[in-house]
Amino acid sequence: MQIVTLLWLKSLDVFNNVPDDQLQWFLDNSENQLLQDGDYLTEPGDPIAGPHILIAGKMSLHLFQNGSKREFVMFTKGDISGYLPYSRGKISGGYAQAIGEVQLLSFKTERIQEMIKNHFELTQSLVHVMSNRVREFTAMQQQNEKMLALGKLSAGLAHELNNPASAIVRDSISLKEHLRLGPEVFKKVAAITIAEEQIDKLNEVLFGILGAKEQPLLSLKQRIALEDEIADWFEEKNVENSFAIAESFVDFNFSVADLEACAAPVPEHLSPVFNWISNLLVTERMVEDIQESSKRIADLVNSVKTFTHMDRGMDKEYADIHIGIRNTLTMLGHKIRKGNIIVVEDYDETLPHIKGMIGELNQVWTNLIDNAIDAMEPALKGTLTLKTEKDREFVNVSVIDDGPGIPADILSNIFDPFFTTKPMGKGTGMGLEVVHRIIHQHNGNVKVKSVPGRTEFTVCFPLDA
Repeated sequence: MQIVTLLWLKSLDVFNNVPDDQLQWFLDNSENQLLQDGDYLTEPGDPIAGPHILIAGKMSLHLFQNGSKREFVMFTKGDISGYLPYSRGKISGGYAQAIGEVQLLSFKTERIQEMIKNHFELTQSLVHVMSNRVREFTAMQQQNEKMLALGKLSAGLAHELNNPASAIVRDSISLKEHLRLGPEVFKKVAAITIAEEQIDKLNEVLFGILGAKEQPLLSLKQRIALEDEIADWFEEKNVENSFAIAESFVDFNFSVADLEACAAPVPEHLSPVFNWISNLLVTERMVEDIQESSKRIADLVNSVKTFTHMDRGMDKEYADIHIGIRNTLTMLGHKIRKGNIIVVEDYDETLPHIKGMIGELNQVWTNLIDNAIDAMEPALKGTLTLKTEKDREFVNVSVIDDGPGIPADILSNIFDPFFTTKPMGKGTGMGLEVVHRIIHQHNGNVKVKSVPGRTEFTVCFPLDA
């Protein structure tokens, strides 16, 4: 065991400005501890003792989150851990474990008040250690939460991207096969003789129908009835493939009256003309589907691009708060649909752009909305209400769910670090603490009201935070 002397203590930067008599007093009121490899200095729930100065070896401070070990800091020779003057934390939330053989110089915690009262420079140096510890831990935890938020969203995002991508592949294959049938249809159309004015009239009628802005959305029953009606009309007019092509006309909401209008300019060539029109409609539908899927992917990529403000610096900038909220809903779209959740968006669209750390605020919306979805999960359905409103020079953002509510006896603890009611593997207990911290950085506050069937988190901060 190493003999700890006054000279050794004075070699530590943290004690540079501490008078010798105070360091000697510290030595006199401390005792050496030896830990073997794997021994725990503290475990969750233990009172925090110390301060401890690491004389030799290494000590890991870690937690088990989501079923895996997460190391927060590795103390090495000369580092100070444990309880520090004015520290509010008195109970350990994690594990302090020896890595190899460890020697500690442990101060008697019960003499902290005497230190504060009589040894100003010594107290000041240890408070400085605590300030650095809080700053480093906060920065590290914030980064961890960002990575967890991105990880949380990535699974749903992959699903969101996979659906339209698969649709594009599927539709493009179908389109390719469909286009191979084109020459046969063209051959039959080319074999007929139609005057130019007949073609002009047919085009006028056809594109007039396709250009109609409002097309009724048919129920399954209405659609089947219309398909039968159109197929019967084709049969009556001796149009080939009547039942096969009826579907494509129904897709574009053709009525029998529309068919009559199209038939009027070319009464003697109905079969080749309607088969040719059907071929065009099928092509049009497939191209539309591919366009829609492509747009969906483009929208998702744009949402990700905007959402990842969180990867930018901490500078505040002006932005429409609704963009971040909507992007968060997009990123969580898969989870929302999986939970059969109805989303009600009640936004004050007249809100001016707010000044804030946009990426950090996205993290707030993600945590609050994700928590609300989790709260409604047991019911296998629910309603998520998002509301924004201006309150003088402040903005209020409310996230409301109709889940079972938060028990009154734990309501006051939900913003505490590492407090969670979620099962192992589903929560770190830091989500709401991060929300609280970020909103505090915006000079705002977070309030919660909860009764069975309604939990409302309201974030309030200045428009020009």
